[in-house]
Amino acid sequence: MVLKGIKIKLYPTEKQKIFIDRNLALNRFVWNQLLAMQGARHENGGRYVGKYAMHNLMKPLKWEFPFLKEADSTSLEYTSDDLDAAFLRFFNKQNGYPRFKSRKRPKSTYTTKCINNSITVVDNHYIQMPKLKLVKCHGAHRITGRIMRATIRKEPDGSYTATILVEEAVPILPKTGAIVGLDMGITHLVIQSDGYKLKNKQFERALAKQKRIWQRKFARRRERALREIAAAKANGVELQLTDFKNLQKAKQQVARINKRIKNQRLNYLHHYTTQLVKEHDIIVMEDLKTKNLMKNHHLARSIADASWGIIKNLLTYKCAWHKKELILVKPHYTSQTCSHCGMNTGKKPLHIRMFNCPHCHTVGIDRDINAAVNIRNKAFA
Repeated sequence: MVLKGIKIKLYPTEKQKIFIDRNLALNRFVWNQLLAMQGARHENGGRYVGKYAMHNLMKPLKWEFPFLKEADSTSLEYTSDDLDAAFLRFFNKQNGYPRFKSRKRPKSTYTTKCINNSITVVDNHYIQMPKLKLVKCHGAHRITGRIMRATIRKEPDGSYTATILVEEAVPILPKTGAIVGLDMGITHLVIQSDGYKLKNKQFERALAKQKRIWQRKFARRRERALREIAAAKANGVELQLTDFKNLQKAKQQVARINKRIKNQRLNYLHHYTTQLVKEHDIIVMEDLKTKNLMKNHHLARSIADASWGIIKNLLTYKCAWHKKELILVKPHYTSQTCSHCGMNTGKKPLHIRMFNCPHCHTVGIDRDINAAVNIRNKAFA
């Protein structure tokens, strides 16, 4: 049995949208209240309040702020859990100090727990959730396992989605005995040691013109809105950017295009990694530190578009699901070493695409395939 997150599209009614937005606001309020409390305790020399102690604070908070009773109660507990996790990452020096959440954030989520079948799929077109009752949805037919919880998200483009965490059995794939090494690239996203190259599709190019048009509209409308806000303020009237409907429309259109690009890229990588896991028992890839590579300003955009980290994450859980092995090796010298004799031939400029070894006189090997073979061999060195 494995835990799997299944994302579905929600089509809530106006009344349900109002509740979701209200619940998001209440969870944001609880986060900020608990964060302020932790900060005040620290300033006064008090100890950090842990996860379960924060759970116990929910009842006093509801007494002090009765409007919190409108919220999905389990979602408030998950919010305190998220804050506790953020503090633990801070204590372990993985992240900075947790920050207060603003209502202007373009993306908001809350999580609700499934208790006594409170989250169930109805007729594959509806899903029942706490407080929301029946919500029309798309993609619920993929939910077959035991539902654990649901995370409802309001996307930057104004749409709503839910990620349903389910526990289900995953079929064990047949053994193939095949081993493959993967070299990450930019022109080709992945180069395999068997010679296959995965093209780095530029999904953004197809929508570049449309995106540019809406970005310009957004910039012009924002500039106009700021002028109107300044003029209104001089007359004693307070206006917000959210009051300008045309500005919000342009903002949502840009977000919708970005979401489409992201979904196309993720779908492409899902198909590739699933096929890779089906065909190979052992997959060897470089343990690249993408954050460090992004410091190279000449390649940062290309590396970000390449989505190397996403490929690594997808392979990590898919190999674990299907009892396949993913091996991460250090990337040092893989493009400099001859895959035939193991001789390190030194650094080479990027424009040289063929590998020639002066030691064993091997000539005409594709540089990227040579690196992929070295990566595969490193796992068994």
